[in-house]
Amino acid sequence: MAQATEGGVVVASFGRQYEVATPTGETVLCVPRAKRSIYACGDEVGFRRTHEAGRGVLEALAPRRSLLHRADAFREKLIAANVTQIVIVVATEPSFSDELISRCLCAAEAQNLAALILLNKIDLTERLPAAQQILGPFRSLGYPILELAAESSVAALRPHLEGRTSILVGQSGMGKSTVVNALLPEARAATREISLSLDSGKHTTTFARLYHLDEHSRLIDSPGLQTFGLTHLSPTAIEQGFREFSPYFGQCRFRDCQHLEEPGCALVAAADSGQISRRRLDLFRQIRAENEAARRLARGH
Repeated sequence: MAQATEGGVVVASFGRQYEVATPTGETVLCVPRAKRSIYACGDEVGFRRTHEAGRGVLEALAPRRSLLHRADAFREKLIAANVTQIVIVVATEPSFSDELISRCLCAAEAQNLAALILLNKIDLTERLPAAQQILGPFRSLGYPILELAAESSVAALRPHLEGRTSILVGQSGMGKSTVVNALLPEARAATREISLSLDSGKHTTTFARLYHLDEHSRLIDSPGLQTFGLTHLSPTAIEQGFREFSPYFGQCRFRDCQHLEEPGCALVAAADSGQISRRRLDLFRQIRAENEAARRLARGH
């Protein structure tokens, strides 16, 4: 007799295997039935148990309320589903990329996710002013920035997580796992020393995992990122990902303006006058060029 389909939530994803938590709190290790996997941490799924205890096969995927993923010209990586907030973790040490922050924010805007930038390791005071300066433009755009030292206390972070499903994203070595350990000591997320000689963190989290902070709040820890491709986003979604540009769209002299160096470009004029960041404009152009190149590659041109 065939096993009945049961419901659950994907709480960890690694390779083609997924841990699914049932409503009773049991964890079942499942694999997808199809060769191409479509599941992500946070997905609500249906599965059937196999004859092997604690094992199952994924059968169904419930409609998602959001999907955070990244893509380049060659592959797509699902990060997490059904999140409501992205927490971008940076630190005074090692150095971090403001470009990666902008890309994460662009992805968040496309999915209508709340966004919080978390500056960790503020106890390393010598490098704090430089980090704050890099984050200044994001603060001026209205993105909330929270500063703390996770090894000492994460009390200031807890109110920002209440009632949300949040995902921690960021480069390796920023202290995401330290934040998780501080919030949930029982999680025992692996942490390692930073490789100072390379000025980069060593990857400690190799798969996404969902934790329950309380009955109404969930947190997903994700692997460290070095790149965040956005080739899956439409041109309109990219435009909306740069919130400060919205007053200027539709104001250019030419309707098909590419916002490069065309005469009468409202974005170029705004950058020239300091109303918007030229660095952000350059990144906007870079993302659009990457996506157009990916589309040409997909068409075989």
